[in-house]
This record gives sequence, C-alpha cells and structure tokens, in this order.
Amino acid sequence: MKKHIVIYLLLAVFSFTLIYCSHSKKETVTTPLYKNWNDTVDYVGMNTCKTCHQNIYETFIQTGMGQSWDHATQKKSSAKFNQHAVLYDKYKDFYYKPFWKDSSLYIMEYRLSGKDTIFKRIERISYIVGSGQHTNSHIWEENGYLYQAPMTYYTQHGLWDLPPGFEEGSNTRWNRIISVECMNCHNMYPEREDENDAANKFISVKTGIECERCHGPGEAHVNEKLKGILVDTSVNIDYSIVNPANLSRDLQVELCQRCHLQGISVLNEGKTFFDFKPGQPLNSVMNVFMPRYEGGEGKFIMASHADRMKQSKCYISSDMSCLTCHNPHVSVKFTPAAHFNDACKSCHNTQEKNCKLSIDQRLKENNNNCYKCHMPVSETMDIPHVTVHDHRIHVPVSEEQKKQIQKFVGLECMTTKNPSPLLVAEGYLQTYEAFSQQPYLLDSAAYYLNKVTDKATSHLNETEIRYHYLKNNFDGVVSASVKLVPEKINNAWTAYRIGEGNYQKGNFQRALSFYSRACELKPADPEFRNKYGSTLVALKRMDEAQEVFQKIVGDNSKFAPALSNLGYVYFLKGDLKYAESLYNKALALDPDYEQALMNKIALFMVQRKNREAEEVATQLLKINPENEKVKTILKQMHI
Repeated sequence: MKKHIVIYLLLAVFSFTLIYCSHSKKETVTTPLYKNWNDTVDYVGMNTCKTCHQNIYETFIQTGMGQSWDHATQKKSSAKFNQHAVLYDKYKDFYYKPFWKDSSLYIMEYRLSGKDTIFKRIERISYIVGSGQHTNSHIWEENGYLYQAPMTYYTQHGLWDLPPGFEEGSNTRWNRIISVECMNCHNMYPEREDENDAANKFISVKTGIECERCHGPGEAHVNEKLKGILVDTSVNIDYSIVNPANLSRDLQVELCQRCHLQGISVLNEGKTFFDFKPGQPLNSVMNVFMPRYEGGEGKFIMASHADRMKQSKCYISSDMSCLTCHNPHVSVKFTPAAHFNDACKSCHNTQEKNCKLSIDQRLKENNNNCYKCHMPVSETMDIPHVTVHDHRIHVPVSEEQKKQIQKFVGLECMTTKNPSPLLVAEGYLQTYEAFSQQPYLLDSAAYYLNKVTDKATSHLNETEIRYHYLKNNFDGVVSASVKLVPEKINNAWTAYRIGEGNYQKGNFQRALSFYSRACELKPADPEFRNKYGSTLVALKRMDEAQEVFQKIVGDNSKFAPALSNLGYVYFLKGDLKYAESLYNKALALDPDYEQALMNKIALFMVQRKNREAEEVATQLLKINPENEKVKTILKQMHI
C-alpha cells in the first residue's frame, strides 16, 4: 500500500510537460547545481522513468526520438519489399537486394557477368535506424562490432538507394563503422566493456533515445523520491534531475543542438561524447563547427535546426527557443498546425495587416499556416531524397536565389566565440578527415596552425602530427614526433599516426612501439591491431604476427585485411594451400580488395600457375588501372 501511495504522489507532483519557454516565477539555472551531473550518478533507464511518468512515456515513444533505433523487424521497417527493391551501384558494379527470411531481414550484395552471378555476400540486419519519417538505415553486427549496410530506404519518396555518403563512387560497402559519435545522437547510450574499446564495439545497445538523454542520469532523482524527498515544482526547481524548461534559453538550445546541430564536432582534451550532461554548456565537452557558404539561399544541412533557428530574426529579437514550438514528449506528426501558428501569433498578432498575401491566397496555398511560407519544406544538402522544414524563419527567397551555386567560405564555431587558432585548425582537420578530402581544408588548417602563439603545448604537437598524417607527409610526422616516447602518448590516434609515419619511412622498430601503444589505448580496434601485426611481419617476427592476426579474426571474422595478412604469414611459412584459403575468405568479403589480390598473384607465381596469376592481375587492373606493380608483373609474364 505504501508503494502505491508514493507512486501516486510522484505522479501528482512530478508530471510535467515541456511546451513553451518557462516564463514562470521559478528561478533559472545558470550555475552547476544539479546532483545528477556527478559522474557517480548512474542512468536508470526509461522503464524506471515510466513508473511515475507513464503518460509522458506513452506519447514520447511515438516521437522520432523514441523511435530512433530498434531491432530489425517487419513492424519497425517502413520499407517496401517488392520487385523494385533492387539497387545498382554503377560505380562499384554491385547490386543490392533486401529480403525477409524467417522474420529476419537480410541484404544481399551481388555482382553479375552477363546473367551469371559471379559474387554474392549476404548479411543479416540487426537494427533499423530512423523513425521512418524520413529514412530507415540498416545496421549489421559482427560480434559486437556495428557497421552500416550499403542500403537505405527513403520513406518520403518510397525508394531504396545508397546511404548518404555512399554515392558517386564513395560506396564503402559493409565497412562504415557505427561509432560512439554516431550512437551518441541516434540512440540512448550503449553498454561498452571499456570506454577505450574500438569506436564501433558494444556489448549491448538500447532501442531508441530515452528520457535521460535530455534530463540527465536519473539515479539521484529516483533515490530521493523513494526516500520521500518531494519538491513542489510549481514553485521550486528539483535539482535531482534536469528539467530543460527551467534552463536559460541558451542552455536549452545547447541541449537541443547537441544532436540537432550536425556539424563538425571537436572534443576537448580528455573528454568523450558521453561526458556532456543536460544543462551544461556544450563547449565544456566539445566544440561544433558549421560550414558557411555564399549563394544558394535555402540550402542547408539536414540536422542544422539549431543553427538555422539562430539565424532567424524571430530568435534574435525575442526569447524563443526550440521549446517555443516543440514539445519533445509529443510527436510532430500528432501536433496540430494551430500549435505552431499560435507560437507565431504570440508575437505577430497583426498578421492580417502585415502579411503580403490575401486571406484567400493564404487559405489556398498553405491553409493559412505561417510556417508553410516562412519555414518552407526544402531538400537538404547532405541527405538525398529527404525534405524538412527550414528552421530559419524568413521571408521566402526567390527560385533564382535557391539555384545559385554555393561557394564554401569557411567554418564557423557555433559553441565558442573567438575560438583559438588551434581549435579552428582542429575543426578544419576534422572536416577533412570525416567529411570531405578537399586540399583547401588542409591549407586552412595549416594557416591557423601557423597562427598559434604558444608553440610548446603538447596539444599543438599532436595536431601538427595529425596535419602531416592527413597530408601523407610522413617525413613531417616523423620530424614532429622525434622527441616523443610511446608511454607518454595518451591519444590512441596520435600513437597510431606516429606509428604509420615511421612505418612508411621504414623505421619498423619505432613504428612497432607506437602501434603497440595505440593498441594498449584501444585494445579492440582491428585497424590498430592489424597494423601492429603488419609491422611484426616487416620485422620477420612471424609467430607473433600470426598470433595477432588470428586474434583479430577471432574477434571479427569479417575483417578482410587481417584474413589477407594471416594468409600472407602462412604463405611465408610455406603453407600455400591454407594461405590461398585465407585469401579467398578475404575476397569473399571484398572481391576488389587489392592487397588480397596482389597476395594471390604472388602465390600463383610461386606455384608457377602463370595463367591463374594473369587472370587475377587482369581482374585487378580493371579495379585499379593505375596499379603499376601489376602492370610490371604482366609485362614480365609476356617477356
């Protein structure tokens, strides 16, 4: 009976709805007072929250956030599966077809020669990402390592196509990792064995964004309520949990733009993407940059809602925030148009007098909805087949302005005014590495690195190493790291880059020590371990290399580079039959994997199977006509 009384009290006192900015008599939080900011406070999960907030839970799970991620089931999928559900990538010459078998979703990748299937790979899809309002993307899993499948369903147009970033020859097939950064916005925080594990390795993942993403860890809140510590939230703030309605406008927007500002994120030293807590300034953990363009009015990045809103005169000249129009607990699909119009009319109460369109025109063209004209539905720059409302509230631009070619003019830091040159340089390096390999981005990074006045900082040194690495300037990597020792490096990628610089220059022993350090810092990362093993091969430490590659394949049996390298070790040891079987396993995953094809050519030549070697060499040249080693081999065969 006492338990039921407590729950009733909680329902009565703590249920709340976030619709408009808070203009009540309650104080506004600007200082770090929340108990759930402490690192010792744990997340309790949405099922605990719904014990007291059942009504909010029932509406929230219908929102885009609540449906952001789930198991791949027919109920979750918004896609159509028919004879048209076949996709062809003309650049990579692969076909893709999704299908259901025994209630499981699969995607088949295949290649044809005439009417014959000459390659086929099938992967079971574990998760579907997206509420279905815009897209369904598909995730496959190998022993806890998550990857994006090369097929997305675009619900607004009802078609299958390559995922964003896979188009026009950039199809990475089954190899795009679902990193901690991806997971951090598209889902609730996953369970990981160690925060330093591989970026895409998880023990378990949640099924959708949950309450604590916006309210912070709930353990302190639950414990206080179970102890009977109640707060009248109509008068005072309950500091055991974050209610975004009590935050200042800036901090409200900071919370929303953590995910609704899809820019270039640069973490602060020693921080992770899990360190940000609701109510904190975003730049206490990371800084976010957005690209800026001249021309092409009306074109914008999909998840740039916060950035676009901040450009609006409505935002600049009022106290509006995201919560002015949006109730995070209720889906936009179930929010009537009048709700958004009322938000406009709260300031623009002379609409009839100021609007340039007559009432008849407004009724005919947009059902008299302000946002249909002033927040028009537009295509996005980064995601094909998707349209969203532009959150920059403005007078509609002309069709001519929309068609103007956009010219990139630089990056703007959205989270810190007057960012340091070093921070700006990091922004350009991150943009180059993660989004667009354009040389001018590295030139801009170099410009800002030269403006750094404190030349003695280790962070500058690490950033310079990263710059040289991305430039493929391995002499620069070696020179910038000559005084560094592995045990003093605490960034796995810095250790890896130094290792790569030394490896490329033939300094294998020094490369090994830095690759080893990278593996210590991120022990489950297959890329780091693979390069460590490759360096052992270069040092002729074959038994150790074999053990490294076998462990990688044991953890991730579909990591083709390790299979190929393990085959090479067996080749050097004289076990040609097993070496060939490992090459074939690598090529069954990726028929265009050049190193495995090169290894196979060498194997056939040792066996004096010149015809087979020539066939593989010819195949490789079709993939990469610029491969000079293969051209030389073919010439030698015909001498």
